[in-house]
Amino acid sequence: MRILYAAMKYDYGRPEQGFGFEHYNFYDSLREMGHDIVYFDYMTLLQRYGRRQMNQRLLEVGQAEKPDLMIAILFKDELDPHVLRELKTHIPTMNWFCDDHWRFDTYSCQWAPCFTWVVTTAESALPKYAALGYRHVIKSQWACNHSLYRKLDLPFQYDLAFVGQPHGNRRLTIQALRNAGINVHVWGRGWESGRISQDEMIRVFNQSRINLNLANASRPVDAPAMPVTGLAVTSGGTMRARISRSLDRIPFGSHVKALGKTLCQPSGGVVSVSDDSVEGQNAHASYSEQIKGRNFEVPGCGGFMLTERADNLDQYYENGKEVVFFDGRDDLIKKVRYYLTHESERAAIAQAGYERTMRDHTYALRFRDIFRQIGFGEVGDTKSRRGVTQEVT
Repeated sequence: MRILYAAMKYDYGRPEQGFGFEHYNFYDSLREMGHDIVYFDYMTLLQRYGRRQMNQRLLEVGQAEKPDLMIAILFKDELDPHVLRELKTHIPTMNWFCDDHWRFDTYSCQWAPCFTWVVTTAESALPKYAALGYRHVIKSQWACNHSLYRKLDLPFQYDLAFVGQPHGNRRLTIQALRNAGINVHVWGRGWESGRISQDEMIRVFNQSRINLNLANASRPVDAPAMPVTGLAVTSGGTMRARISRSLDRIPFGSHVKALGKTLCQPSGGVVSVSDDSVEGQNAHASYSEQIKGRNFEVPGCGGFMLTERADNLDQYYENGKEVVFFDGRDDLIKKVRYYLTHESERAAIAQAGYERTMRDHTYALRFRDIFRQIGFGEVGDTKSRRGVTQEVT
């Protein structure tokens, strides 16, 4: 297929930080599958030309190139909803929503109607899309780009390793491990050791006896406290102003106001904020932990994964046989000690996790299923060539 791919190329749009998640996982997988890509790095083009001109360029490219499908991965409000609505009259369009577990009520519900299709990884979002009357929803999941995350046959260097930012109470968890005498190595923006490159991260996954995966452990670190549980919110008035001011404190908050200055509602008027939405949580409430890409990337490298539980994770891996779940810090410490001293059992679980990932959880498989649901039949991995990339400038 010929795909117009609209996403950020660099990590949070910053070239100095290297390529971003979308580039390494979505773009690279699609190219390896043999699809030809018209690469529209909207953040770079926005920085170069401004928002209006960048969006006009997107419309022109979509109309001129006539791709089979447009795939977008939204970030903030860089793309113009009017342009997106115009594009979907000419070509099928699809957006992959990355954070519907906690961002649906303030973001996804506003943008979904701009696309022909949307992909969500959140089971909890499906009834919410249905309540909005939006039907073209594909439930998928994160996966492993098996052409990038791979076994390297390297000797172990670390007993226990964690790669990720210190969100929520992760610092307390790491400190608890250290207080228990466990040597844990950590990397990521916000830790003293700092970020490591993509290649270095893959080496860590390969060289660690145990790879630790911590869920968010609390609400997202930048999310505002909005204790409005059970209140009815109208399209105007004091409550909306309070929510609007709260949203301004997070990076994507302006999107809601830019798209109509109202919370998502199926039919206008009054909407009750439910307990399971971001708005329905107070400053200290936790929310359902979501599966992350890391859950698939570590097993895809042949690494042993010790992971905090997340929604429906047991549908993807068998606990104790392909990965190992833990519940709370005491259980974490107990299982770290156990698997550090049971090498053959640990190795068998890591191998089983690797085999399950290659069999069921690659992005090639995810995209093949998505394309089938959209209506492209059995379009998938051609295995004959890498796709050709045409980068929009």
